[in-house]
Amino acid sequence: MARATWNGAVIAESDTYEVVEGNVYFPAEAVNRAYLRDSGTHTVCGWKGTASYYDVVVDGAENADAAWYYPDPKDAAANIRDHVAFWKGVQVEK
Repeated sequence: MARATWNGAVIAESDTYEVVEGNVYFPAEAVNRAYLRDSGTHTVCGWKGTASYYDVVVDGAENADAAWYYPDPKDAAANIRDHVAFWKGVQVEK
């Protein structure tokens, strides 16, 4: 099982996930959306496509752009469609 936690809260937890470039991508249904807030940040990866970000917010504390996803990944990254990954201090264990 993989689990993502930050500031004492479980943000995501799942027995199924994808690992790409060392990052764990959780299925969207495994992510607790109560802790996510849309961010205006976007980045581009040459082989995955354009990533969108979420701020992770727990008990009023904000971790800006700590989660990302690819809403329309390129074919080479189709396995992470509808998945969310974390960084910036979010602890991910598998």
